[in-house]
Amino acid sequence: METVCLNKSDDAFVKAVEAESGQRVSRCYQCGNCTAGCPMFFTFDYSVSRIMRLIQAGQKEQVLSSAAVWLCAGCETCTQRCPNEIDVAGVMDACRHIARREKKFGARPVSAFFKAFMDSVRFNGRSHEVGTMVLYMLYTGRVWTDVELAPKILPKGKMPLLPHRIAGRKEVAEIINRFNQGLSDPDLVRAGPATHDASAKEAVS
Repeated sequence: METVCLNKSDDAFVKAVEAESGQRVSRCYQCGNCTAGCPMFFTFDYSVSRIMRLIQAGQKEQVLSSAAVWLCAGCETCTQRCPNEIDVAGVMDACRHIARREKKFGARPVSAFFKAFMDSVRFNGRSHEVGTMVLYMLYTGRVWTDVELAPKILPKGKMPLLPHRIAGRKEVAEIINRFNQGLSDPDLVRAGPATHDASAKEAVS
């Protein structure tokens, strides 16, 4: 059993998670309902209830380096089952955002797919399956992943080689760029486009 040293609690991390999620993690009393209902629990290194306890204990490194925050499906079963009405899924989201800002990727293939998908949407205004797959291969170095499936899938016309770019892709790209800017300054994301635009003008001037 792994021992957690409570003498090294990062209180600033606890406050950051609570501020970003809007939840009081101290209200969790470890009933285990979240873990019992989690459909992704079998893939986690730490159970949902243990992640909550690690946050309470201020164990920043263990939480942000865990695979669990990346493998969470966001189904919100944990949120619905919590007797204290804590948005546990929101807490997991907050931890994932903080982990991205600090470049900690406990499940690198998942974070690489997230980046590939978002980049595909930013380029085209919508998802392009082949483009997402190519970017994922580049980001992970798994160049030959599922290549043998191409001859079976491509002739059916379900995955066009060239993307269909929507008319409003520039606006979509601006939304994603604002989100990416928030990785270094989360206040910009909460403040909205006006603050982001003002910040960009200040940076240029």
